[in-house]
Amino acid sequence: MRGFCRIVLALLVCVIATKAVGGERGTPAEAQAMLDKAIAHYKQAGRSQALSDFNKKVAPFADRDLYVVCLAADHTIVANGGFPRLVGTSADQLRDADGKPLGTALWGAAGKAEGSVHYRWTNPVTGKTEPKISFVQKTGDDICIVGAYTQ
Repeated sequence: MRGFCRIVLALLVCVIATKAVGGERGTPAEAQAMLDKAIAHYKQAGRSQALSDFNKKVAPFADRDLYVVCLAADHTIVANGGFPRLVGTSADQLRDADGKPLGTALWGAAGKAEGSVHYRWTNPVTGKTEPKISFVQKTGDDICIVGAYTQ
């Protein structure tokens, strides 16, 4: 009986540890859901208020390693909940870890109103460069993006 209890306890610890590690990062489905909420907020609250909320990481627009980014029609970053220091810079100057130009790729994905882009980027939570999928949707003259870091 004692051996059985130890096995059950060990399994319980493994399950809890797995859930804790898995819960530290957002999933692609959660990124898509956050983007849908961001687009709805943009349309309901208006551009100025929405961009302010995205930059301030107001819930539900920031969660763990998920955050909203928006680019203006001239490719200027107008909101970035993960890397606020990039607001005001041109997305065309940004390249991922493999040298891929991000501004062009993101605007290209939004060419049919919405799409996605795979690239490698620094995770603001871990500080490590990781694979990422970002979902992109056009709203007004801007595009908004939410991505999930993948492994």
